[in-house]
Amino acid sequence: MLRQADGSVRRRPIRDVQVRPSHIALLPDSRLLIAGGRTRKDDTGAWRPNARVFSLESGAQENAFCVGDDLPALVTDRSGSIWTAHGDEGIYGGHPESAAGLAGWSGAGEAIWAPEGRLPDVPLEGCTAATEGDLVWLIWYSGTRRGGTFLTRITPATGEVTSWPSPLPRPDGFAVRGDRAVLTRRDHNQRTIEVVRAELLGDTWTVTERHKVHVPGRVVKRCGQGRDGSLWLRAGDTWLRIEA
Repeated sequence: MLRQADGSVRRRPIRDVQVRPSHIALLPDSRLLIAGGRTRKDDTGAWRPNARVFSLESGAQENAFCVGDDLPALVTDRSGSIWTAHGDEGIYGGHPESAAGLAGWSGAGEAIWAPEGRLPDVPLEGCTAATEGDLVWLIWYSGTRRGGTFLTRITPATGEVTSWPSPLPRPDGFAVRGDRAVLTRRDHNQRTIEVVRAELLGDTWTVTERHKVHVPGRVVKRCGQGRDGSLWLRAGDTWLRIEA
């Protein structure tokens, strides 16, 4: 189901998906990406496709490819590139791009970006992801003794990477607008979430507001999508919009 800018609703059935959907994201030219969280090798040793692209006009599948293993977080940018943050089973599971913890892919599933030592620590698990204009944000945490949770901003046009310690450990929702951000963390099996607002003061994201919010349904993993300062968070059968 697609809601148009004028408020009308258009339905398009998508059949024969062949993956258990963990992530759904839009691509340019009226295309839809549906990705599963896990993959494995086939009998030839090749990694099985865990991402499939469908036309929103016809509902037909246009492409299938692999975007790494163990995907807690996935987002697409304006150009149609795909950005992923991987979990520990993907990082240590033998997939070459997943091993770096963060990865960028073309809309056809080709690896186009890797952190290459530009992160402040070694990723262990992805948390969530967002876009802001032409920028991409991947949120992740490290398992080292000195580690923590980090907000990493990537400029796809140049490959530039900047990271900051997160003001909220292991958030499951994130959106940013300029020097302001909103982060959320679900209460396990409860109908409440913690909402934290933060501002970039100098080189530090500083908490400016923190409160609990009751939501209409249980908030589950991989339920947050941050787009241009708006965090869309799924609670039960309802999408909540929280502004940064």
